[in-house]
Amino acid sequence: MTINYRLASGVALVAMLASMPQASAEAPSNEELLSRIEKLEAQNAALMARLEDVIEDRDIERVPASEGPDLATETLASQTGFVSTDAAYGFDVLDAAEQVNKKPIIQLEARADDRLATPLTLSGSIVAIANYQESNRPSKFGYLMRNPTSANQIGDEVSEALIHSAQLGFTANFSDWLSGYAEILYNPQQNFGSGTIADLERNQLVMQRAWVMLGNLDESPLYALIGKVDTPFGLNDTVSPFTNSTSWHSFAGLAYGAQFGYVDENWMIRAMAIQGGAQFRAANAPVEGTDVPSRLNNFAVDANYTFHMDGENQLMLGASYEHGSPYCQSYPVFHLNPCDENNPAWAAYGRLDLAGLELLGEFAETTDVWPGSAVPDPTNPLSVYEAQKTRSWTVGGRYGLGGTLLSGKRDSYISLEFSKFRAGDDGAPWERQNQVVLGYSKHLIDNVNLFGEVIRADGFAPLNFVSGGNFPDGSTWSDKDAKTDVLLVGIHSAF
Repeated sequence: MTINYRLASGVALVAMLASMPQASAEAPSNEELLSRIEKLEAQNAALMARLEDVIEDRDIERVPASEGPDLATETLASQTGFVSTDAAYGFDVLDAAEQVNKKPIIQLEARADDRLATPLTLSGSIVAIANYQESNRPSKFGYLMRNPTSANQIGDEVSEALIHSAQLGFTANFSDWLSGYAEILYNPQQNFGSGTIADLERNQLVMQRAWVMLGNLDESPLYALIGKVDTPFGLNDTVSPFTNSTSWHSFAGLAYGAQFGYVDENWMIRAMAIQGGAQFRAANAPVEGTDVPSRLNNFAVDANYTFHMDGENQLMLGASYEHGSPYCQSYPVFHLNPCDENNPAWAAYGRLDLAGLELLGEFAETTDVWPGSAVPDPTNPLSVYEAQKTRSWTVGGRYGLGGTLLSGKRDSYISLEFSKFRAGDDGAPWERQNQVVLGYSKHLIDNVNLFGEVIRADGFAPLNFVSGGNFPDGSTWSDKDAKTDVLLVGIHSAF
């Protein structure tokens, strides 16, 4: 047990205040002041003597006043000691453009670097954009960063200034080995709600990702997690500052399941048991002919290897396999409908970082044809087009300019990317949808990015009713000759 000599000083101060007379109009003389001071010193000496007796009787340890607790500092420490922020980590873990299916790895590596030392790390992100779009087909805009087109984009030109997305992330450390993550998302432009972007159903908060993870890279390269997490399939990244590639829109998955992995300086190997049925994004394996997710009958595996060269230069190569892709539905196609049989997919990808220049490439394809990419009614003129395997590929590059920030990012980047989605037979209205993005980004600091993009979308092939089935005359709203031009600026800020 310890007692602080500050207590004695406090008691003396109370005694001094108590002995002071009430203020009067007449100030005391010097002799009266000296007499009061002598009396206070005597009282203080008596109090100190009593404290010494208590200390000796109870064997209390003496602690010098200089070593005593500072209550104000301790209170502040208890707050900052429980919750913290890391702006660069918040930007990366909530970023929808890069490392899109590696968020658990970002968490594990940040913790290994002692950047997540508190029980709770709070992160947040807001993306605001303004754009102008033109289409050569009224109300058919092929730019994929917003949906549904028909409910929100009317005429042959549209313009917007809005919040594209806002997120809150919670990273929890439960023990040295056990951690968790939860992410709340607001995205009125990119969700499955009905109506316009002002409709209540499109202005909801959802738990976009959440998991509990066992892993400690300081002790072992292995990890395991259970939750709602991005499926380990393909690269699905982009060099553009904001716009996702068509590869991402085609094959990037989000699902319930259990993921297992191995991570070291060179290898990243991941596998995930995925809940069956039509999952949230890009995963569909029928459960006894239904879309009910009542069985772990889907899975994905991914492996990549990084070759480290001189300095920061490196080459990463990888490949993936998914047992149940989303391209298994029969005609007419509608998102999240059940399939008769699963349709696997595979992917190969690579990334080269070389003296400020970054190049990436990716290819993904189903192993079987997409049944819904053909019209089964022989009386329909569109039935002449045969079913095809679904395919997507991306090539892109960007060059970093200026100095290097604390996180390793460059001050600014200029980028160019082409990506292609092939949905149907040659000549079919739903044959393909291509995208070219020229981008520029300027990082004011590690966690604030100003960006601008010029985009051309070539083709209009929405997933829902891609080959028709929603019009009485059997026609399709897909149009391979539709073209959309977009001029877009925005800001991505995070903490």
